Amino acid sequence: MNFRQIHLDFHTSEAIGGIGKDFTRENFQRALTVGHVKHMNIFAKCHHGWAYFSSETNEMHPGLSFDLLGEMITAAHQIGVETPTYISVGFDEKYAKLHHNHVYRGMDNMDDEPDFARAGYHLICLNTPYLDIVLAQIDEVIRKYDTDGVWLDIVAPRPCVCPACKEMLLAEGKDPINECDVRELGERVYANYARRVREVIDAVKPGLPVFHNAGHVTRGRRDLMAMNSRQELESLPTGGWGYDHFPLSARYVQPLGLDFLGMTGKFHTSWGEFGGFKHPNALRYEAGLAVANGGKFNIGDQMHPFGKLDMATYRLVGETFSELALKEPYLDGVEAIADVAFLSVQSLDASVASHHMNDLPDVGAVRMLLEGHYLFDVVDCESDFAKYKVIILPDTVRLSGTLSNKIHEYIAGGGQILATGESGLLDDKDTFALEFGVRAEGVNPFRPDYFRANFDWPSLDETAIIFYEQGIRLSEAGGEILGWREDSFFNRTADHFCSHLHTPNDIGKNTPGMVRGKDGVYIAWRIFSDYATSGSISLKWAFLHGLDLLLEGRKTLKTDLPAQGVTTVQYQRHKNRYVHHLLYAIPVKRGAGIEVIEDIVPVFGIASELCVPEKPKQVYLASSMELLDYVYADGKLSYIVPEVECHEMVVIEF
Repeated sequence: MNFRQIHLDFHTSEAIGGIGKDFTRENFQRALTVGHVKHMNIFAKCHHGWAYFSSETNEMHPGLSFDLLGEMITAAHQIGVETPTYISVGFDEKYAKLHHNHVYRGMDNMDDEPDFARAGYHLICLNTPYLDIVLAQIDEVIRKYDTDGVWLDIVAPRPCVCPACKEMLLAEGKDPINECDVRELGERVYANYARRVREVIDAVKPGLPVFHNAGHVTRGRRDLMAMNSRQELESLPTGGWGYDHFPLSARYVQPLGLDFLGMTGKFHTSWGEFGGFKHPNALRYEAGLAVANGGKFNIGDQMHPFGKLDMATYRLVGETFSELALKEPYLDGVEAIADVAFLSVQSLDASVASHHMNDLPDVGAVRMLLEGHYLFDVVDCESDFAKYKVIILPDTVRLSGTLSNKIHEYIAGGGQILATGESGLLDDKDTFALEFGVRAEGVNPFRPDYFRANFDWPSLDETAIIFYEQGIRLSEAGGEILGWREDSFFNRTADHFCSHLHTPNDIGKNTPGMVRGKDGVYIAWRIFSDYATSGSISLKWAFLHGLDLLLEGRKTLKTDLPAQGVTTVQYQRHKNRYVHHLLYAIPVKRGAGIEVIEDIVPVFGIASELCVPEKPKQVYLASSMELLDYVYADGKLSYIVPEVECHEMVVIEF
């Protein structure tokens, strides 16, 4: 899979004429060359439902008079650019307007007619005759064109109760208002769709790559990932995904050994924004973030209806891709080094229908680990826990059955657990399944309440710190108390409240709040959910203290990169070298929920210490080939990175 990719949207209304009238091979090739592009997803069918070639299975866009798809494929192939073909599946507005009964309906609107009075697309159910139409469209494209793959959009298991799904459920003796029944049918419908797509492709071009895009890779759904030839992590930071989403997804996908990329957009906001542009530094940073996590990189674009690629866009892309091209020798065939892993909360309830892209415990955990500069993975229940020194159970991971057995087996092998909130409790009652040296006494009745540490804060004297999220009340049972809970005088109600926000702590009324026992460290609050919503630095300090106790000097990497920096270590086995990635940029919130990267402020003199098995032959900067002075003693390699300007790589060769 190429490192430098473009995803070219072309969702074009039938109300616009002159489609492709300004297209020329010269412009198309010049844009791809200026952009240093090696791979472009090219459209055969858009969300509006139109084909962009003379089709026997669909209608060509009424404003198009020639084979635009064929011209783009030919132009790209002439200059060595791969062209998988894009086909919109879940959205086909032309079809939806003709077949209202085939439009997806959720359980909350099963009896409602689709609303065509507002602008926007309508999902179509794949449990209808529409599936055969889509399969015929796929078959036609791969027979007619020298395509390098098939890219299918807006598809996922969905709990649908359209007339066809409702009828099938009733025929099977199931209940269309029972959520479990509806979800189970949605899973079967999707599996049938994916199987039939693979059969259609393999009948013509066996093994041709295919990707089914849902906009998010659901952690815990390895079965869905197996339906793809590769994983493409759609993650536009300014388009609703945020800058947390990609590293969270990538740290889950890379350890699975899957080839993957990070997909962002050139847009200031999101898909469909004509005339919107990111600052070049934002794309540079997002490219660095993708490759630092072991992935390739894709930038989304949308072509104007007249068919001329915008040279300003491809000069912008070229700034990032030309820099990325120089880095590629250090990026391929890498394996991430990780000391710790956290068990994704999303993976424990991996129904696609119920997931959120950014589950709070997962988001809070990834933020703290990134800011603390730990080497980490995100795991599910099928992962090999024995690879890690510490497993983190964030906020809501209660234990029973197979998971409980797996955790106990991991601990018996020398592993340690860091659990927060309800995690580590039995699934069916408030009793610990693990030995933390405390007893659980149920949910603490006071919220918020306070934490008073038994250790030194990085920049605070002894004091009580507000923790906002729900906590578990504890009593002592022999563990080492690392911090105490102090209740408030009372909860804030209309009958009694104090001051503007909440009631102060009732000093001296203490119960355990953080403890170390035989199996690890336990923190009695949902600190990761709290951090994802409040961002209180004290939550992170408590977590980092507990994690450092469990690692006990066994951290593979130490660095004084500032908290906003991101660092990873990748091992390039076929080159027998480690690559230490360091990134630094500060996203700033502008407007309503849009994080913008504009200025890149370099940081200087970043001291790092990396545990490696032997003395290296050389240590140097990938950007300049500058050799770095280093000290190697007792299995630890120390060096100073003179400057990090957006993204730097330190190469350690043996």
